[in-house]
Amino acid sequence: MEKVRIFRRLLLLEGLLLAVFLSVFLYKGKDLEKLAETAGKTGDQQGDFIKWVDFQVSASALAKAYEYDRDSWQAEVHLNWIELLAYTAAETGGDFSSGNQVNACLEEAADRLTQGETIEELTEGMKYYDYYLEAYTAVLGGMVGEYEIQVEAEPSLGNQAQEPAQAEREPELVWEKRYGLKAFLPVAKNFPYSDYDDFGVSRSYGYRRQHLGHDMMGQVGTPIIAVESGYVEALGWNQYGGWRIGIRSFDQKRYYYYAHLRQGFPYALNLEEGSRVQAGDVIGYMGHTGYSTKEDVNNIDQTHLHFGIQLIFDESQKEGDSEIWIDCYQIVKFLYRNRSECARDDATREWHRVYEMREPGED
Repeated sequence: MEKVRIFRRLLLLEGLLLAVFLSVFLYKGKDLEKLAETAGKTGDQQGDFIKWVDFQVSASALAKAYEYDRDSWQAEVHLNWIELLAYTAAETGGDFSSGNQVNACLEEAADRLTQGETIEELTEGMKYYDYYLEAYTAVLGGMVGEYEIQVEAEPSLGNQAQEPAQAEREPELVWEKRYGLKAFLPVAKNFPYSDYDDFGVSRSYGYRRQHLGHDMMGQVGTPIIAVESGYVEALGWNQYGGWRIGIRSFDQKRYYYYAHLRQGFPYALNLEEGSRVQAGDVIGYMGHTGYSTKEDVNNIDQTHLHFGIQLIFDESQKEGDSEIWIDCYQIVKFLYRNRSECARDDATREWHRVYEMREPGED
């Protein structure tokens, strides 16, 4: 009898394990089915565009792919970081949690492309490569490229012998052409902040919903930086976000959302809807406004910036149930390497960037 009981328990355990396996398989199957429905849809027919993006690329993968791109800029074969990441995602099913596997995919792609294989040859037969390429281009398309930035001029031999009072003058700035990361962390250089991955956690003000952004905790008045160049599409009060700014990228694919800005002095002076902003510009100041239908109210307990990235493949996705917001925690970690240095104007109490930047095509 004891043997029979043990046998029955083993059968029951086996059945439970099988049920768990099937539930995981079916859940993953739904994800793949959802991906298949949206992969590569960019035509002109109504509704023929990407409707879902789950961006899981790690900061380390972003950094490795970016360094391949930057370091090969003037080489015979210029590696495109978005193509490398899309190839890796097609190999891993969009899962970047295994660092060893991800590194191996990136290295294999870089090696094969450097040796003369084309990206078309490399990705032939990859069912989801086109989807990941379009999705990741929408996420990262404006972050890397050519630009010019001001740098401090090297002092001449004659200037080295200046009197101390002359030597303390502001350094001369000159323009330098570069290629690389031209997007910035949303918090200014030398200002402390703390954060963690809080995308998707529950929020209850107004109604129960998911947190569709990334919170960066800091001090009131911390300068907030434009991550990418674009146009101010929204400016003013929102009962959930308080004083907030919405900036649309020039290619129209990304909408950057900055919320809970400072009470009384939330924005950079002269900023208004329609204003053109440059990546690295000071656009506003950290605060804790929001959670009120009345304007200029501090109803948020902790001072922080709510930073969000929305993807837009069709204008019907801009507002409503079809909005696509991505987890940008890993992007923020990656952007930490590029922080905009700012200085304070005591007369206006405003902060402004120290080193101006311009991109190709600007006047």
